[in-house]
Amino acid sequence: MTDQRPVCLSDLTLSRLTDYVKGMGQPAFRAKQIFKWVHQKLVTDFSAMTDQPKSLIQTLEQTCTLAAPTIRRRQQSKDGTVKYLLQLADGNCIETVLMRYHYGNTVCVSTQVGCAMGCRFCASTQAGRVRDLTPGEIASEIYTAQKDTGERVSHIVLMGIGEPLHNFDNVMDFLEIISCPEGLNIGMRNISLSTCGLVPKIDELAQRKLQLTLSVSLHAPDNTVRSSMMPVNDAYPLEKLIPACRRYQKTTGRRISFEYSMVRGVNDSPAMARKLADLIRGMGAHVNLIPINPVDGSPYSATDEENVRRFRQMLEDLGVNATVRRRLGADISAACGQLRREDAQQAAQQGNA
Repeated sequence: MTDQRPVCLSDLTLSRLTDYVKGMGQPAFRAKQIFKWVHQKLVTDFSAMTDQPKSLIQTLEQTCTLAAPTIRRRQQSKDGTVKYLLQLADGNCIETVLMRYHYGNTVCVSTQVGCAMGCRFCASTQAGRVRDLTPGEIASEIYTAQKDTGERVSHIVLMGIGEPLHNFDNVMDFLEIISCPEGLNIGMRNISLSTCGLVPKIDELAQRKLQLTLSVSLHAPDNTVRSSMMPVNDAYPLEKLIPACRRYQKTTGRRISFEYSMVRGVNDSPAMARKLADLIRGMGAHVNLIPINPVDGSPYSATDEENVRRFRQMLEDLGVNATVRRRLGADISAACGQLRREDAQQAAQQGNA
């Protein structure tokens, strides 16, 4: 039995779309036209592709789809940050955040529905992983935010729900699509990808020599504390992770950024700052200190601002470049996965009523 499921054209890189269109008996230039409609003009309806033959439009409508999530909830912070709960075609929901900076608009995208990594300070992982997002679904998060605000997106961070390197192939296709000149043409140097530390995938990513910024969620400078916060550390402890980061830097020539969520009484002491400086010494890496957002059900609480300042200053004194991430959207369920979880809880309550 042949697979009769419709093909989502949003998922196809330009080269794959070209092969698909040629396989339909159409000239190759049609693929570039369709790609521009989907990824540059951001249409979600085949009938809007006005330069395509009517017969081709009819065929596409019968055999293909386009990724077109709907905005289920929208929250806007007083600082201009916009958080979306997007509903996908299968009913699953993900979160996307648009953040406004002086240099342009950044969209934080999700790469999976839920997450399997189990980090104990994160709301995204509390219900586990449901499925991976397709390349077109990831791209559609950016398109939805851009169309909703009427403002161009210039930067992307893959730091939303899910572990990007756990959805490696789809994320690589997404990066090809989003940086394509016939699409939004967002340069790799304007893209950051965050990972909790899947060592084999870090090595695989390095071989692609992409010019994106790799952000590694470190959160602790010793295995005991890191494993208590991040179960992934049991599989890939610091003795494996840090050498992989050094290999990545050597192969790509790109500096790594380490994410470090500040948790009161867990990883915020002067001794931890010294261990952290020793761990990454000589890498020229950047440390991004993150005051955590409170998450219901988590045993962790945020370090106070003064302690964050002291920690940063100690790292600087020890020769480590460190900054404190701006807290955006704290008034709109800003913790990753929080809005999705709230929506699921409300639905469950209504179902039990």
